[in-house]
Amino acid sequence: MTSTIALIGKSGSGKTTLAKSFLSLIKNNFPTSSILLVDNDLSLELSDSFGIKTRNTIYGIKSGKHEYKTGIPAGMSKQEFIEWAIEDILVNVDENIDIIASWFVTPKDCKCPSTKLTRDSLSKLFDRYDFVIIDCEFDLKYLNSLVDYPIDEAIIVSTCGKKELALASKIADFSKKYATEGQLGVILNKAQNAELNQATQLLSDLELDLLGYIENFDNINYDEIANKLENFYSRMNLPQIEQ
Repeated sequence: MTSTIALIGKSGSGKTTLAKSFLSLIKNNFPTSSILLVDNDLSLELSDSFGIKTRNTIYGIKSGKHEYKTGIPAGMSKQEFIEWAIEDILVNVDENIDIIASWFVTPKDCKCPSTKLTRDSLSKLFDRYDFVIIDCEFDLKYLNSLVDYPIDEAIIVSTCGKKELALASKIADFSKKYATEGQLGVILNKAQNAELNQATQLLSDLELDLLGYIENFDNINYDEIANKLENFYSRMNLPQIEQ
């Protein structure tokens, strides 16, 4: 069964950093698991962080702008072609770890036949992996326009400021209908001790579930942040780590 983690929130909040830290956590604790990273952010920062200059995206397949690695096989149905094209743009970044980028997303109500075929093909792709980690654009609505797939743990990444937490509340409102019920929480990122009490109280007032917090690191170390995530990982709707 596939376990899915979606990281949502304001640009610059640290979604990509936490996506890579969750990757480290899963690699360290579930070493034989297969992992798919999905770069659903228009900035393509997750792909860039692996040194991948992404030219081929899911949008490129739909728009006809994709540059294929090999010649297109003859005699395929439209469904077979999209499934083949998605395989063509998958990038392997490590043993059992692949990444795929979406870029622009077609609205869910688009009547273009390729929209449904693409969504179905992506669902089949997700089914092949033990974990799928998704670096999202803003909220789950944008992701849901790409693929309609159960999200086990939707995480709003936010800093501790009042404006940022008010925005987190709006993101939660936009996203609730697409998340598994009760599995939408907040991780406070780049947190300073002096801010935590006020931020925690504000989250409570906003009726948002605080999963945990990550201190403000001078230098990003994904394994170190993964150790911090592990402190509250048990609160998440994900396969649990054996002690």
